Amino acid sequence: MAGGTPATEALSRAGVEFVLHAYDHDPDSTDYGNEAAEALGIDPLRIFKTLVVDLGSTRPELAVAVVPVAGMLSLKHAATALGAKRAAMADKALVARSTGYVLGGVSPLGQRSPLPTVIDETAQLWDTIYVSAGKRGLQVELAADDLARVTGATFADIAR
Repeated sequence: MAGGTPATEALSRAGVEFVLHAYDHDPDSTDYGNEAAEALGIDPLRIFKTLVVDLGSTRPELAVAVVPVAGMLSLKHAATALGAKRAAMADKALVARSTGYVLGGVSPLGQRSPLPTVIDETAQLWDTIYVSAGKRGLQVELAADDLARVTGATFADIAR
């Protein structure tokens, strides 16, 4: 795809089938996942948000948690799934610098520095799921197993 995002370019390089879904992002909205679900008419349990967590105790050690927008991340379960003692939400500026994406457009795919990734196990209930394609107002639909393969992710019970 000419002029794609790093996320779509990563999928294309990996030979993964995907569908892009664009919508008009409201610049005043900060509830990006629910905005996407509403704009696209998709069940908010099928659209997944990309959250970056910090597993480090003395210095930042970032990882990615992918959970349904209708749910919340369990930091305790994410830490366990990622083999850490604790997890906290990562600093916003560090997230942007590490991933190369702006908040609200962070994709688990095509990050500047690939991070360890865990996807909530409910993603496997759907034939396809939606995640950010790397910018606000753009979602990519793909199979959860393809997302896991391209990101090197595992599946675990991390959402509440």
